[in-house]
Amino acid sequence: MNRSAKWGLIVAVTLILLFALSWLIDQCPAGDDNAVRFGILTILPPLVAIALAFITKETILSLFLGVFVGEYMVCADGLNIFSTIVQAFLGIAGQVISSMADPWNAGIVLQCLLIGGVIQLVTKMGGAKALADALSKYANTPRKAQLITWLIGLCVFFDDYANSLIVGPIMRPVMDKLHVSREKLAFIVDATAAPIAGIAIISTWIGLELGLIKDGFASIGMNVGSFGIFLQTIPFRFYNILILIFIVISAFTLYEFGPMKEAEKRARKGLEDSEKEKAVIGFDDVAPAEGAKITVWNAIIPIGTLIIGALIAFYWSGYTTILDGSDQALITLMKTSPLSFNGIFEALSQSDASVALFQAALLASLVGITMGVAEGIFTIGEAFNTWVDGMKTIVITGVILLLAWSLGGVIGEVGTADYLVGVLKEAIPMFLLPTLIFILGALISFATGTSYGTMSILMPLAIPLAWAISPDMGFAVVCISGVLTGAIFGDHCSPISDTTILSSMGSGCDHIAHVNTQIYYALFVAVIAILFGYIPAGLGIPWYIDIPIAVVVMYVALRLIGEKVEFEVEEETA
Repeated sequence: MNRSAKWGLIVAVTLILLFALSWLIDQCPAGDDNAVRFGILTILPPLVAIALAFITKETILSLFLGVFVGEYMVCADGLNIFSTIVQAFLGIAGQVISSMADPWNAGIVLQCLLIGGVIQLVTKMGGAKALADALSKYANTPRKAQLITWLIGLCVFFDDYANSLIVGPIMRPVMDKLHVSREKLAFIVDATAAPIAGIAIISTWIGLELGLIKDGFASIGMNVGSFGIFLQTIPFRFYNILILIFIVISAFTLYEFGPMKEAEKRARKGLEDSEKEKAVIGFDDVAPAEGAKITVWNAIIPIGTLIIGALIAFYWSGYTTILDGSDQALITLMKTSPLSFNGIFEALSQSDASVALFQAALLASLVGITMGVAEGIFTIGEAFNTWVDGMKTIVITGVILLLAWSLGGVIGEVGTADYLVGVLKEAIPMFLLPTLIFILGALISFATGTSYGTMSILMPLAIPLAWAISPDMGFAVVCISGVLTGAIFGDHCSPISDTTILSSMGSGCDHIAHVNTQIYYALFVAVIAILFGYIPAGLGIPWYIDIPIAVVVMYVALRLIGEKVEFEVEEETA
């Protein structure tokens, strides 16, 4: 079949499918509630995006078509498919502009661009090479390299975006040198981003989590200490805890399974270069500038400025937000004890992460430019050009994020999440409710690519439902944990999640390759979290029994289904 005939066939099949979709929508009952109107068709936009991403390996095209299908459903004009197509394309433009106009989204895109500039400056100044050489002295085997990556990920606990953008670029040269696949690096980066930020008592997540808990109990007439309840949920955040432990077990044993095993085998044999060249997103490998002094301080100072500046910016953002608000108790706390534990905690809880990270990235950029000029590595013009070159590597990531957010917007319009909640909230045995909530959260966050949105949808439902079934605070805590953890699990392995995208980019790994390899590990840990975590917890078995048993089962299962990926020169390197 020649090229013209192939394209003609594609166009014909597309028009037939769109006509069929228009006919199905035309049969739907009229109404303002799209979740009721479209019914099962509401899952079509995320399903198209996710399925095409796996089939075609083309992230941007898949996301675009997912948004198009959603807009087509919203704009459906009877059986007039050509009018609907035009309206759908106009709707896509509106969604993208709306996504970019959102202050949070704009802040995320801008801070990604600036951090790309910082990493490029650090690389050209020789800081990245010096840091990689320094880490290589300790991370001189695949085991140690993976464990050090895990440890750095835990240290950047305060924000998942910052984690994805800092840890990957730091450890990528080390992992490449030791023949550890970029897929494995991206997995470790991703698994220490949202899972640790979601349970940290000081992070950019906790404000939303505490607010949802407080509002959920207020809906049933209870005034509770949301922070105390949040602390009680931490031991029951089984997926978060087990995925962090799984990284350590996998690193120590070097056992892998599924596509990750094949990726690691290729990397060990040095067959990964072609995969690196195909990476859709990531920082270019850039040699240090001629005459650059190879010192770790050229990395530590700019990156340290980014991390410390982010923490200070988080605090200042929350501090000013509280003083400009109407909560007199918090205002008094800020005026009398601004640097107390409670004061710092409340300030960080109220911070705007996108603005704070942008401010920190801008400061780190200025510090990097100043250092490069002061050391004679760049002229001022060369420093700014290097900084801008680093931003260019992130442009494709910005496009992907905008399309992912646009898909999230159109999913909200068609009512995907509301439909899933309505279908899956049927009456079940009490001990299975935490498990159902976890699975429901996982499905919604996987389909929508947002953990925040999933938490916001499910928490108002989960708390009243749990209290109605059993008015016991311990049982409610387990159900709340199911909401918070299920949302993170689905978001963690969804190909349309922003943190998944950023982890791929920061690690220089092809995005779909990252999703394909990570999803097997995420599902493996999630099944164990359900069978040996949420079901026993629903039966009243304490967490300090559930977690050790789950860890033992996870270790044994990995040894049974996995295979050790040997490292031929490990002894020589050590």
